[in-house]
Amino acid sequence: MVIAQRFQKLRDGFSPTFWIANTLELFERLAFYGMKAVLTVYLAHKVGLVEEAGTLAGLFSGVIYLLPVLAGVLVDKYGFKKTLIACFFIFTIGYFLIGLAGMAYGEAIVNAVGKKPYIIAVLLLTAVGGSLIKPCIVGTVAMTSREETKGLGFSIYYTLVNFGGALGPILALQVRKEWGIEYVLIMSSFTTFLLLIGTIIFFKEPPVPAGTPKKTFGKVFADMLVVFGNLKFMSLILIMSGYWLMFWHVFYLLPLYGTDVLHFENFELLETVDAACIIFLTIPMTALVRNWKPITAITAGLLVSALSWSIIGLFASLAAAIIGVAIWAVGEAMQTPRFYEYVSSLAPKGQVGTFMGFAFLPVALGSFGAGPVSDWLRATYMQSNPSMMWYILTGIGLVCTLLMVIYNAVAMKESTT
Repeated sequence: MVIAQRFQKLRDGFSPTFWIANTLELFERLAFYGMKAVLTVYLAHKVGLVEEAGTLAGLFSGVIYLLPVLAGVLVDKYGFKKTLIACFFIFTIGYFLIGLAGMAYGEAIVNAVGKKPYIIAVLLLTAVGGSLIKPCIVGTVAMTSREETKGLGFSIYYTLVNFGGALGPILALQVRKEWGIEYVLIMSSFTTFLLLIGTIIFFKEPPVPAGTPKKTFGKVFADMLVVFGNLKFMSLILIMSGYWLMFWHVFYLLPLYGTDVLHFENFELLETVDAACIIFLTIPMTALVRNWKPITAITAGLLVSALSWSIIGLFASLAAAIIGVAIWAVGEAMQTPRFYEYVSSLAPKGQVGTFMGFAFLPVALGSFGAGPVSDWLRATYMQSNPSMMWYILTGIGLVCTLLMVIYNAVAMKESTT
């Protein structure tokens, strides 16, 4: 009886477009994280951009997470369906062109342009397309869920994102072994081409409630001035950028550490640990810290995640790498939901949407910083003292934790004066 009631709630609480949008998101994340799992190794070992592989990968992810604020304007102007079609079309072309750099018949084109300029151009093209996906899917989830099931709707969305993040690297491993690493990019291109066709055929434009305000570029830039003028919020953003700087090393440093130091050729499996753990940890960790103050949960999550890297450095083994990433996920599950809750509490009245729109900024800033840091760590320590790489990341995390403690002390002092 209870199961039947829950099934009825799932059926009645969401429109068919909700399920179509989440299915698109699942397979888009599978394509994205499959490509992301091999990107640094691909750029370093296949394309030959060894010294700047992390920086280029960081540029790609940074742009993807930086532009959704602007992309929301395009969604308002052209609608969800047209914007999704544009996203998947650009993804299809972009992934293919990235893969072309590692193929014999693409050599002439790449050499004519130059390896580095070519890769930068196609990575930026792909990232611009990728920036369109988040406002489309998140907006669709919000508009196709009833008010009483909206929380459940976003939980389903977040779970499917992590399923894609976990399955993508596993599928990438199989493709790389069967056909070669460059064909992982072709797989992602083909997957997004199918999503393009699926969007054209099945996706229905969700109805926009009457009176919903439209975004404009002028309004977005005005919102930026409001956000950047809030020193308390910007201090939090900068501290959390250090957290995400650590996170991106799962993709920028860990794969090459796996192949070059641990001699573990199935490096994609290391990258799937975080997403797999998040699927199972988010609900219990949220329950564990539900009675904590948000800032306490954020600080504790920072500390746990920071210390996770030291395990990889201390024991320098495959098991330590897996355990380290799993412990990182514990910290991530502790702090991430509470971080967004805390951001909403910082927003002045009537500006919650504006501040939540900029809550992904630390993810972008962290990616921009993580790329060059990972390249420097590899060049300096990979061959001579690889454990030092992970100790330095631990140090970055401990500094961020200390800054969060100071931030909290200052914020509490302000609230009592």
